[in-house]
Amino acid sequence: MQDHTSYETASEAINDLVKRGYTLDFNLHEEEDCLICKETTAQLSPGEFEIDEIYRFEGNTDPGDEMIVFAISSRLDDAKGILVNAYGMYSDSNASIIVEKLKQHLS
Repeated sequence: MQDHTSYETASEAINDLVKRGYTLDFNLHEEEDCLICKETTAQLSPGEFEIDEIYRFEGNTDPGDEMIVFAISSRLDDAKGILVNAYGMYSDSNASIIVEKLKQHLS
């Protein structure tokens, strides 16, 4: 995992990652235990991608502001994108289970 910089907000991290080529928008697909890209409808199982960077943001006053930004790259087709997931009090328990699986693939 590389840490290029320290970001103040999640949107700042996302904007910089997009500038660095992480242009796809990945979402968790709980039923299939994979990531899915809205733009391409490609599905990636945990063995088909790497987590290049992780940024955590804690809400100072609102627990709903807590989130994790993942920079994801695919081994299959050199695709790069971003996965954003809330954590803390308001995180989706199913999504958090998948995020735990994703963390196992840190290099």
